[in-house]
Amino acid sequence: MSEQGLILRMENISKAFPGVQALSNVSLELASGEVLALVGENGAGKSTLVKILSGAYRKDAGRIFVNGQEVDISGPHHARQMGIAIIYQEFNLAPNQSAAANIFMAREPRRLGLGRLFVDRRHMEREAQKYLDMVGAHVSATTLVRDLPVAEQQMVEIAKALAVDARIIIMDEPTSALGEDEVETLFEIIRTLKERCLGVIFITHRLDEVFRIADRAVVLRDGLRAGSMPISEATPEKIIQLMVGREIRDLFHKEEAEIGAPLLEVRGLTRHGVVEDVSFILRRGEILGFAGLVGAGRTETARLLFGADPKDAGEIYIEGKRIAIDSPIDALRAGIGFVPEDRGRQGLVLKSSLLENIVLPTLDRHTRLKVWLDHLRLHKTAQKYVDKLNIRTPSLQQKALFLSGGNQQKAVVAKWLASQPRVLIMDEPTRGIDVGAKAEVHALISQSARAGLGIIMISSELPEILGMSDRILIMSEGRVTATLDRSEATQEAIMAYASDRGREVTTS
Repeated sequence: MSEQGLILRMENISKAFPGVQALSNVSLELASGEVLALVGENGAGKSTLVKILSGAYRKDAGRIFVNGQEVDISGPHHARQMGIAIIYQEFNLAPNQSAAANIFMAREPRRLGLGRLFVDRRHMEREAQKYLDMVGAHVSATTLVRDLPVAEQQMVEIAKALAVDARIIIMDEPTSALGEDEVETLFEIIRTLKERCLGVIFITHRLDEVFRIADRAVVLRDGLRAGSMPISEATPEKIIQLMVGREIRDLFHKEEAEIGAPLLEVRGLTRHGVVEDVSFILRRGEILGFAGLVGAGRTETARLLFGADPKDAGEIYIEGKRIAIDSPIDALRAGIGFVPEDRGRQGLVLKSSLLENIVLPTLDRHTRLKVWLDHLRLHKTAQKYVDKLNIRTPSLQQKALFLSGGNQQKAVVAKWLASQPRVLIMDEPTRGIDVGAKAEVHALISQSARAGLGIIMISSELPEILGMSDRILIMSEGRVTATLDRSEATQEAIMAYASDRGREVTTS
C-alpha cells in the first residue's frame, strides 16, 4: 500500500504469552477515510493486535507509525492522546455509573464553585446525550448502565469511543449484541466517520458485514498474516479459506431430525410491561427459532422460562405435566438448560477453571455416595465436551477469563450440553464465534435435535434463524406476532412481522 494517506502502519508485530505465540511478524496498514476489516478465527491474534495498538499490551517486537511518526505506545492513556480509541467486544463499563459518567470517564468537564472544582454534571449529561443520540441509542444519559440491556450497553460503548477526538477508531465486534436496525445505524455512523477522514479498524465474525461496510480486509490465522485484499476483489469463499485454511461448504449444517410429540408447552407467559401472553409449543427434535428486533422480548421470555426473572402469569408444561419454575434450579431439575446472551456476566464464572465451569450445573451427578466429588469423572466429562466443541485451551485448568471470546462462548454451550437437558434454550449461541466454530456449533445444535432435544434458538442473525430453524416464532414489543414454518419463512416476512405490533397469530 502507498505511504500517501496512511495514518497507521504496524510492521512485524510479535507478541508471546506463556506457552503461546499470539502474533508473529504481523503487519497492518490503515489509510485516512478507510474501513479495514480485520478477520480471522478465534485465537488468530486479532484482539491481541488491537490491544497492542490501544496500549493494553506492550509488543515484544516490531514498529508502529502513527501519522508517519514512529511511536512506542506505553498505555491506554498514551494511545488516546495519539487519537486512538477502541470499543472492546467485552464491555468496559462501570455498571453503577450513569451512561454520561461512563462516556466521560476520566475526562469529566469541570466548573468552579465555592473556590473548588466540581464535575459539571449538567454539561456532561448534555454532551453525552448528543453522542447517544448520534448512535441512535434510545437511552437517557442519566440512566445507570446496569439498568440497560446488552444492546444499549453496546451503544454506550460506541458513544464513549466517539466522544474521544480520535482519528483511528477500533471496533472489536461492535455489532455482536445489536439488531439489524441498530447495525444499520452503526454503519451510517461509520460512513460519516469515513467522510471525516477517520480510519476504522472493524473486527467482526459476520462476513456479510465485511462486504457491507469495509474497503479492505486483512486476514489473520494462527498469529500470522494470512492475506489481504480489497473488498472489490474478495469473495466469502476466499476470506473463509484464508481464515481457516480449508473450505467450509455448509455453514448452516442442519440435519433432518424426526420431530416428535410436544415436549414443552407455554401458555400465557406474562411479565407486565415486558412480555404479554406468550404461548407456544416446542416438540421433541425441533429447533424453534425466536426472531425479532432488539427489545422484542425474546431474551425476556427465555429468562422467564428458566426462572431467572419472576413471571406474573402463565403456565409451563413439560411432556404434558405442569411444572412450577420459580428459579433456575427448578428449571435445571425440569431438564431445561439456558445458554444466555451475555457469557461474561451470566454464562461463566470467569475466575474459575474451564473444568469447573463445564461441570458446575452437574456437580451432584459426579459424586461418590452422594458425598465426595469424583474428580476423575469430572475430568472425563469436561474433556469430552472440550473435544466435542473443539475448545482451544492449554488445559482444563485454564481460567475462563483467559480464553478467547469464542472459546468462552463454546464453554457455556458445553456446560449446558453436559447437563443433558431435554429442552435447551440458546440465546445468541454463536455470538462472538468465528465462521469455522459457527459451523461446528450449528452441527452440534442439529445433532442435539436429532438426539431428541427440543431447542429454542434466539438469534439476531436472520440467515442463522432461517438456516437452522424448523419453525420460527416472531416477537414484537413483548408479544408473539407470527409463527412461520421453515418452508414459508423469508427475511422479508420475518422483518414485516417483527415490526408489526398489532397482528395476532394463533400458535400451533
